[in-house]
Amino acid sequence: MITNHFQILIMVSILLPITALPVAPGHTVNLLGTSLAKDDGKILQRSKRGWMWNQFFLLEEYTGNDNQYVGKLHSNMDRGDGNVKYILTGDGVGSLFLIDENSGDIHATKRLDREERAIYTLHAKVVDKRTNKTLEADTEFNIKIHDINDNEPKFSKDIYFASVPEMSDVGTSVIQVTATDADDQTYGNSAKLVYSILQGQPYFSVDSDNGTIRTALPNMDRETKENYQVVIQAKDMAGQMGGLSGTTTVSITLSDENDSPPRFANHTFRLSTLESAEVGAAIGRIKANDADVGRNAEMQYSIVDRDGQDIFTIITDQNTQEGIIRVKKQLDYERKKTFSFKVEVTNTYLDPRFMYSPNPPFKDDAMVRVTIEDVDEPPVFSRNPYIIEVHEDTAAGSFVGVVSAKDLDADNNPVKYSIDRHTDLERLFNIDSVNGTITTLKALDREMSKWHNISVVATEISNPRQTTRVPVFIRVLDVNDNAPEFAMYYETFVCENVKSGQLIQTISAVDTDEPLVGHKFVFSMSFSNPNFTIIDNEDNTARIITRRGGFSQREMNTYLLPVVISDNDYPIQSSTSTLTVNVCACDSRGNVQSCNTEALLSAGLSTGALVAILLCVIILLMIVVLFAALRRQQRKKEPLIISKEDVRDNVVSYNDEGGGEEDTQAFDIGTLRNPEVMDANKLRRDIIPEMLFPFGRTSPIKDNADVRDFIHGRLHENDSDPTAPPYDSLATYAYEGSGSLAESLSSLESGATEGDQEYDYLSNWGPAFKKLADMYIGKDTERET
Repeated sequence: MITNHFQILIMVSILLPITALPVAPGHTVNLLGTSLAKDDGKILQRSKRGWMWNQFFLLEEYTGNDNQYVGKLHSNMDRGDGNVKYILTGDGVGSLFLIDENSGDIHATKRLDREERAIYTLHAKVVDKRTNKTLEADTEFNIKIHDINDNEPKFSKDIYFASVPEMSDVGTSVIQVTATDADDQTYGNSAKLVYSILQGQPYFSVDSDNGTIRTALPNMDRETKENYQVVIQAKDMAGQMGGLSGTTTVSITLSDENDSPPRFANHTFRLSTLESAEVGAAIGRIKANDADVGRNAEMQYSIVDRDGQDIFTIITDQNTQEGIIRVKKQLDYERKKTFSFKVEVTNTYLDPRFMYSPNPPFKDDAMVRVTIEDVDEPPVFSRNPYIIEVHEDTAAGSFVGVVSAKDLDADNNPVKYSIDRHTDLERLFNIDSVNGTITTLKALDREMSKWHNISVVATEISNPRQTTRVPVFIRVLDVNDNAPEFAMYYETFVCENVKSGQLIQTISAVDTDEPLVGHKFVFSMSFSNPNFTIIDNEDNTARIITRRGGFSQREMNTYLLPVVISDNDYPIQSSTSTLTVNVCACDSRGNVQSCNTEALLSAGLSTGALVAILLCVIILLMIVVLFAALRRQQRKKEPLIISKEDVRDNVVSYNDEGGGEEDTQAFDIGTLRNPEVMDANKLRRDIIPEMLFPFGRTSPIKDNADVRDFIHGRLHENDSDPTAPPYDSLATYAYEGSGSLAESLSSLESGATEGDQEYDYLSNWGPAFKKLADMYIGKDTERET
């Protein structure tokens, strides 16, 4: 059956190439290959084609045991003598497709799947077996695989998730599901799909052509049922019997809409609180329920009665959606013991679609009853604070004012009063513990303190822990008890060449009192003065005017002018202040040239300037003294004995004031240390020398001589000197010893007062001792002790 079918196809294929040949415009084709005449009379010859070929068709999923016959290739060059060879090349040749080279028959060796590959392109040619010459050129043809319904529809997801608002209208689109079929869409109905709903009716429906799921029932309520499982089927072959099918599940959730109003489960709430509850304190919670979720379930509470609005307020706890009732105004059990008010609850976000629906109203209300409980409260003062005024001349024990406190509790316990002494450290006031009367303990002085701030404590006698404090501000009223005086110290001077009527000073006054209408001072002199007069400016100042000229320092250098200053308050207070006027010598312009000390101060230099000058002079003197001391310290001689180790032997001469004995004159070893400090011509200061050099002295020091021998020699010379009177002396000898390799260590520069010292340790003492001996011949020096 299959073979005959393809033979027919091959027969058709013989004709198709002939009809498909290209024909030039204005020509006709002779199917028999005859020549045709062109319009212009020329004869055209048709090129004869040697192939018979076509596109072959092959069913997929062949289940036979033998190779599947595809078709036959035949060339008109084949005379049937076996000299023609058919050669096939292209996709799958040798593995999928085989050709009989003698007959041109093509077979498929394996079962083919159109979904894997739908078309194969092959090439065929014909050659002469003997000469291998190409008889038919390479020609391309196709083998197309015919589809069969061997694939079921498949959805892109096993489970779809979708949502649709509750209360949606019928036909509202929910989601579209799509299935695909791998079969050929252009051949038959193998891929023609039809959608149907297997589960989910009557709530939802599906469009059979495109798989769109829609709502099928009106007013679907999320609060009744929220989730739905819908099963959708896709079937090929246009849904006919024998078609393949696939299914998927769609999970549909109804999203919430604000269609449910809040409702109170209990329309009466009872709360209680103490009267001592602070403003802002929470006294209780009430709760309404809303079947919606999310923002649709958010609620707000409000108090709608005036009675409750003034005393209480209500807010919403955003976490629990409860209404929290708080105290708005201080509660008082004695004034009102119970409150009843209405609380209304509504949704925060209202949906206008449901506000006027036939459903119940979108809000609800409830009654709240609050009971106030009594608390033992501290006493309450009638005023807070108290401001009391008292005159400063009030004597000790005088009445100041009264404070009053009362226990507002039902018991109305008695109250006692006291003053917090931390606010009255000077103990100026006292209070009656029973009636709260405040009196003075001392006289008050407004000039010392204008206000006194004390605290009065009221305590319940039966319960001392219940106390209340109130500030009492006591203002001390002024009494004119202070006389005015000069506003400052005036340094006034008058020139010797001043004329009569000359202004020399303007004065003003101050008063520590504080009259209600302000100060008004009157200036006058206690007696008539021939030299000066005073003129009141009537603005709390006055002018001092000269009444004559010709003042002289030699006659009188200072004038004392008593000035009387009076105030205008009651009782009138006055004082006499003395103005000192110094006489000074001035030039023609009135500039001071010479004056006594007071005049000098007033003329050019103030007291502060003189003090500053004096301090500068003192500082300069201190600098000079410190500099001189520093120079003296720098020039100080090196001490004779540097340390205890320098002392080898001490010879102390005796003291004889009678002069009958010769003084024991010893050498000072310091001379050997600092020979340059000795003046060669210096004489003794304690006697008048009779002769400058009574006899000559020679130095016994020679080369390598011992210091000890030198010292003994010098002592002998001094002892035998008749011109040396006896006097106290202390001679210090330092001797290193004869065994020293350095013989004697000393510095001839050690006595220098300035500069760095150089120490030369001489190995030869001869020249040095000779120089020292010459310096000491005929000289007397003072010894340092």
